[in-house]
Amino acid sequence: MKPVWHSVDGLAEPVAGTLRGALSDPQTTVWLGSYGGADLGFLLARDLPLLPQGAGARRGLIEYVYVVPAAREVGVGEALLDAALAWLRERGISLFDAKVLPGQRSAKNFFEGAGFAARSIVMHHADG
Repeated sequence: MKPVWHSVDGLAEPVAGTLRGALSDPQTTVWLGSYGGADLGFLLARDLPLLPQGAGARRGLIEYVYVVPAAREVGVGEALLDAALAWLRERGISLFDAKVLPGQRSAKNFFEGAGFAARSIVMHHADG
């Protein structure tokens, strides 16, 4: 990941405040994945409008998903994604995006396995 990730794509600091704000936003949901009393991951999703030419349609954005490495491959991520997609579908959304950072092959594979396909790549350059 490029060093700019922390300032551009990460959670705004203080992170606890950002998560509190997300929890109080009716257009956002945060899911916590746990098993056996241990918190193993989280997913943050947003209900967002398309551009004005989208005629009022909305899209669901899976903005963040993280599962601790030791708990991957056991279904925590899938359960988080299923819950978020169900929440978005209940809101009438049928268009979904997910953020995946370059080099995160496992995340790309995870979303491709759920039927997602890449539609945009953000290029970055930093002077110096």
